[in-house]
Amino acid sequence: MLPFATLIHIDKGVKAPVFIQISNSLAEQIRKGTIPIGAQLPGTRALAEVLGVHRQTVVAAYDELLAQGWIETQAAKGTFVSQKLPEIKVQRLNPNSGPATSPKEKAGFSFQVDPNLSKPILRGSNSLAFDDGFPDVRLAPWDALNRAYRTALQQGYRKNLFFYGDTLGELSLRTQMTKYLRETRGLPIELDNVLITRGSTMAIYLTAQLLVQAQDVVVVGQISYGSANLIFKRQGAKLMQVPVDEKGIDVTAIERLCQEQPVRLVYVTPHHHYPTTVTMPAERRLRLLQLAQQYHFCILEDDYDYDFHYNSNPILPLAGADTGGHVVYVGSLCKAFSPALRIGYVAAPSEVIENLARLRRILDRQGDNLLEAATATLFRDGEMKRHLKKAQKTYQQRRDLFCEMLIQELGSIVEFEKPRGGMAVWARFDPEFPLRKIREKLLQKGLYIPDASNYTPDLNVTRLGFASANEEEMERGMQIFKSCL
Repeated sequence: MLPFATLIHIDKGVKAPVFIQISNSLAEQIRKGTIPIGAQLPGTRALAEVLGVHRQTVVAAYDELLAQGWIETQAAKGTFVSQKLPEIKVQRLNPNSGPATSPKEKAGFSFQVDPNLSKPILRGSNSLAFDDGFPDVRLAPWDALNRAYRTALQQGYRKNLFFYGDTLGELSLRTQMTKYLRETRGLPIELDNVLITRGSTMAIYLTAQLLVQAQDVVVVGQISYGSANLIFKRQGAKLMQVPVDEKGIDVTAIERLCQEQPVRLVYVTPHHHYPTTVTMPAERRLRLLQLAQQYHFCILEDDYDYDFHYNSNPILPLAGADTGGHVVYVGSLCKAFSPALRIGYVAAPSEVIENLARLRRILDRQGDNLLEAATATLFRDGEMKRHLKKAQKTYQQRRDLFCEMLIQELGSIVEFEKPRGGMAVWARFDPEFPLRKIREKLLQKGLYIPDASNYTPDLNVTRLGFASANEEEMERGMQIFKSCL
């Protein structure tokens, strides 16, 4: 008999179970030919005695080898090394069968590249930044989310959270979001009017997929949310831009377009226009709703930071005053909690929600049941409400401080209006101080600001976020900014 005590190495100090160590050692000896094909292995009791382990440990090791195909059993005869081992031998293809290419870099087939999608992507980090308007993730109630997530894991099987779920989103979160949107935004909605998505970008994408066809006219502001524009263009839409002034998107210009040609969809961010932060007044909102009813177009209302309004009570969304079913309302928790919390929502007529969910099925199938259930717990237990109240107070203080610093440190070269809400200032710089060159210097010294080309190729403007920076970080950032002028 082969010296199995020497061939099989067992180390009880490692994490791998002993039966796995035995099976791995035997497989390796078979692979090397030390134990030849067709050789009979000792019985489980005999091998257990040689190795000094329990017989059931050897039984488990043999079961593992049998499952992998290394050994086979023959009735009344014993256990033998398989005649056909489970080894895959690589058969190299003929190197002259085609042109020499690097498959790591070049595809062997053609595809269309959309140059519009190569635009820079806004990123966040924990480095010093006056960003696009990101939340301070340090304020988020991570401990509460951790507890809620553990509860979701513990109850996951009983609550069917570990299985394929509803394409509309996890029921408990849909229920909480319906209640939340009714109470905070005055939306006259029920459960079947709400769809949960992975962020507002997915919500916009699904809406465009459902509503927009090639050559449909989609109206956006001359300065607008670039990702939404890309989505509409990918759908083949005819993008029509209208002016944006101190009251938001120009509704009179939209009316003139409607008189000239059919309009399919109007994309707006009325609460705090992106990127300029201005608020659309109530009379302009009502006029836009009247135009939607008159010309039968959809209003896609992106309310990305409704929760953060400082000067007065916010104007309720267009969706709250919609009596004709013309508004698709989208938002997310990315600004309220953290960009990593990929939870968005759509509120719309139930037939729209039903068809959006059908589209979602072939895009993402469903969301993250566990995360959605945990987030629902934050709403149900009041944690989210407490967090939003705390964050709003903090961000208002930071807005006031940041605007004071801008005037004091950069007032001679920058113009801006103090935003009524949101997380960023729309800053217009003196043309003698080109932002693109300044930005390169800032980055070298450790301060990030958004690339102005994210918003417009022509103007010397950018968004300067204040929400994610505390007082000490603002002071350091301002000193770096001054040193680069």
